[in-house]
Amino acid sequence: MLESNRRRSGGAVLPKALGALGVLAVGGLVLGWLAGTANPSTAAGYVGYVTRGAIFGKSEFVGLQKGPTSAGRSWLLHAVNISVTPYTFTESFEGENSVLTKDNLKIAFRVHTMFKIREDRVQDFVERYSTLHEGEDPNRVVETAYENFLKERLRTYARDEVEKIDGFSLKGEMTPIGEKVLARVKTLTDSTPFEVDSVVVGNIQYPELVANAVAQKLAATQKLEQMETEVSIERKKQEQRMVEAEGIAGAMAIINAKLTPEYLQYLAIEAQKSMVGSPNHTVVYIPVGPMGVPIVGNVSLPGGEGEPAVPQVPKKK
Repeated sequence: MLESNRRRSGGAVLPKALGALGVLAVGGLVLGWLAGTANPSTAAGYVGYVTRGAIFGKSEFVGLQKGPTSAGRSWLLHAVNISVTPYTFTESFEGENSVLTKDNLKIAFRVHTMFKIREDRVQDFVERYSTLHEGEDPNRVVETAYENFLKERLRTYARDEVEKIDGFSLKGEMTPIGEKVLARVKTLTDSTPFEVDSVVVGNIQYPELVANAVAQKLAATQKLEQMETEVSIERKKQEQRMVEAEGIAGAMAIINAKLTPEYLQYLAIEAQKSMVGSPNHTVVYIPVGPMGVPIVGNVSLPGGEGEPAVPQVPKKK
């Protein structure tokens, strides 16, 4: 009886143990699948270079995904996101890297370059122009590609163009130099993932002695221009005074021609008439000339030749 119970008990334990092992196995498989899968996402402004890894063998390229998006959870997926927005890099030509101009003047300057990676050429960019490592910063991927492919060529183009210009003419040639360097860079990059938008040459610095000489020359030139302006102003003022004097002389000539004795008598009569009509004046009228009008000039009297006529004022009673 006891033996029979043991057999029945042993027979029930085996299936239960197998069932537990199955559950553990399935759970292990699920956990393993979850651990080996990923859902790589790509943010806006980036293009994802998606690859699928392998436990044995090598990884393979799956495709590109333009953000914002994600690939969906899948086995051993990985994405490197490359920014397709503009980058700006600055190259300095200073110190020992200064450039001799056409007239052997050592000039320091900088070149600012703006470019971006073409969206449809991200695969070519990653596979041919960059060095890619697991977990690497995407910006560093672009920087490495720029340093490997574009940097030294850009510096050579800028140096070549500056060497063709006289040092003191350089500031007026910055825009044309930038345009020439841009044209050469575009020719270089037209068939590559690099899309160069602009090249700007600036921050030009002359040697200290030359800069001081230029500053002194500029100050002297400005002073000379100021003096020339002041001389021009004085000359204009002189011309103005001459014109005014000529006008006054002409007016005096006209007035002198009109000032006859008869005209002066007429003006005296008109002045007396205006005073008579004024309530604020007391007028004493003394007729001393012919027809009772004032005499203009001197009149000889019987008492002596050439003596002026002296009017007699009647005494008050």
